[in-house]
Amino acid sequence: MTRIQAWSAARAGDPFSLAELHLDSLAPDDVEVAVEHCGLCSADVSMWQDRWKITRFPFVAGHEVVGRIVAVGSSVDAKRLGQRVGVGWLNGSCMTCWRCLAGTQHLCPSKRRTIFAQPGGFASRVRSHWAWAIPLPDALDSASAGPLFCAGITVFRPLIDLPVAPTWRVAVVGLGGLGHLAVKFLKAWGNEVIVFTSSDSKADDARHWGASSVVSTDASDREVTEPAGSIDLIVVTASAALDWPRLFTTLAPRGRVHVLATLAQPIPVPSSVLAGADRSISGSSTGSPFAVKTMLDFCARHDLRPQVERMPMSRINEAMARLDSGEARYRIVLDADFD
Repeated sequence: MTRIQAWSAARAGDPFSLAELHLDSLAPDDVEVAVEHCGLCSADVSMWQDRWKITRFPFVAGHEVVGRIVAVGSSVDAKRLGQRVGVGWLNGSCMTCWRCLAGTQHLCPSKRRTIFAQPGGFASRVRSHWAWAIPLPDALDSASAGPLFCAGITVFRPLIDLPVAPTWRVAVVGLGGLGHLAVKFLKAWGNEVIVFTSSDSKADDARHWGASSVVSTDASDREVTEPAGSIDLIVVTASAALDWPRLFTTLAPRGRVHVLATLAQPIPVPSSVLAGADRSISGSSTGSPFAVKTMLDFCARHDLRPQVERMPMSRINEAMARLDSGEARYRIVLDADFD
């Protein structure tokens, strides 16, 4: 049994307070990671406030963990001790079902979500199946890497799964925690990137990261539909209500809308808009350990990293409020400051 310190909320929406928790014996295939940094994600806020009605309390958030392996289970190679790794939204799968054997472990019926049934990364230690504790390339710094294990893999997977051709014109809807990484990744992939955002204050950032143009979603019909019929892919990273008919007018024949955000409302689209020009709608979330490793290597090669604000973990309540109010630019990373 291991004693850890963790920032825990007793009930939905309660402030996080420092607590001592006890973890059971380490499973044979698991590793224990000493947390150094942990990113903060909107899913942490949703779980904390029990918006999805699935949270178990007391609740310890955090699923963008970076740290070092300090203990290994009996079936794990001891050479992994001291290794710098990251743990994301998922921290385990059965490794024996057909989904796992096909390399799509993130679709395993028995997948383990990091903050659902165990303490998350806002703690001194966190646990993971060894295959889901992904080694960090030397070129990536620990302090900013955490968001790559959630937001990063979420926006990277469509690039390799669709796959996205570097000749495509791609629109990114929303320029937040997901959207800013989508712009950076797509620019490095070779695409022309157009950003649709309701926040005019972010336009300069979008252009700095490689967007060729920025379109306000609050603008007139003419401005929003200016690239009508010319966009090959629309990546939706914003969960706010969108004017879907106006967005669909920008799609080229055989164009696709790919949804990464959790949308509050269904997508209203007449079948003729899709079938009439071979258009499609798809979606995805996280990825397999191999996809995460591929994404990390891509970031190291192109010197890509999230735009983060760093705060000590002891200021977790302030950080939660800042993220929930939409003030974060663009991800918040908490530095472990346990005694």
